[in-house]
Amino acid sequence: MDGTQRENIKVGSEVEIVQKHHQRSGELTSGFVKRILTKSANHTHGIKVMLDTGEEGRVKKIIED
Repeated sequence: MDGTQRENIKVGSEVEIVQKHHQRSGELTSGFVKRILTKSANHTHGIKVMLDTGEEGRVKKIIED
């Protein structure tokens, strides 16, 4: 599913994000969404979220059951 659309992301969703300091390498971090930080309906680089671990980054992939 598309991580650039806010409507696709819900609190509790399992996602893979890229953190700011990993943007060059593209290293992904997986976890569950605690908060959605981007206010706009979409963002070209991915919606910014906070994971339940406190890590922040932009959603690159939404993991579906």
